[in-house]
Amino acid sequence: MHHPEFPVVTLLCAALLLVPLPWHLRARNVATLSMIGWLFVLNVIYAVDAIVWANNVKILVPVWCDITTKVIVGGNFALPAACLCVCIHLEKVSSVRAARTTSREKRRRQIIEGLMCFGIPTLFMALHYIVQGHRFDIIEDFGCRPTIYASIPALILMWVVPLVVATLALGFAALALKHFLERRISFAKHLDNRAGLSTARYLRLIMMAVVEMVIGIAFTAYTLWFNTPNLQPWTSWADVHWHFSAIAQYPTVLLPPAFLRAYTVLWWMVPISSFIFVIFFAFGEDAIAEYKACFLWISRNVLRRQPSPRSIKHDKMSSFPMQW
Repeated sequence: MHHPEFPVVTLLCAALLLVPLPWHLRARNVATLSMIGWLFVLNVIYAVDAIVWANNVKILVPVWCDITTKVIVGGNFALPAACLCVCIHLEKVSSVRAARTTSREKRRRQIIEGLMCFGIPTLFMALHYIVQGHRFDIIEDFGCRPTIYASIPALILMWVVPLVVATLALGFAALALKHFLERRISFAKHLDNRAGLSTARYLRLIMMAVVEMVIGIAFTAYTLWFNTPNLQPWTSWADVHWHFSAIAQYPTVLLPPAFLRAYTVLWWMVPISSFIFVIFFAFGEDAIAEYKACFLWISRNVLRRQPSPRSIKHDKMSSFPMQW
């Protein structure tokens, strides 16, 4: 195995992503839940591929590859879309345009975010067929990967659209930070009245989205830079999809070093995005309160120890879900 770190890193990321899952589930925060879901699935896919196709390019489970390559395509749209949803909501609750969020408005936002984070990626998973030159590729040590017929339509569909979404997310994040700077003295009370958000949680959400999008834009720009010189003319549908059932197999010894370097760099996008998410959400005050509550539960129900009154009070306080 040329990259023994691949399955270790991705399985670690998948496990760490489950740490902040409980309080995001209680908060019913569709955007951040979708980020956890997409990143978890992508990490599992990367781990399985790295294990199964270590040092080989055998066609072992074609159906697995058909499914996972589409999921990988969907993930490229889902993560920017989720960050855009987070930034739009934070900009809205920090502005002075509307009154306190009602349960009906929250439900409406959840539906819209569900469409953005799952519906739109599914649409682009289907649109990928337009620029899918053949069934899929198998790259040694990396596993199954989606194929893209490098052309102007592919440039727009697969790379420019996620880039635009990420840029929009940064724009809304900038507006949200502007609201914070304009009213930073009364900002905490304003947030609590509008969405039950603390200033620390608000800033953590914004910074997470900004860092994720900066990283995403950097990786997408790198992909554009790498693929633009190799653009091919779009001649016809029949030509692009000729011999569509083909499965290309690429042993690493036959690949140019520049291609391997580029592929390795792009592979790290999912683990890096996962680590960023975990850093922002697994070490905040909500996470610490959750850890303490979990420890107290184990102490009380497993170890049969009687907690102190102060611990009991903290346990009750930490059981409240996030509201935003």
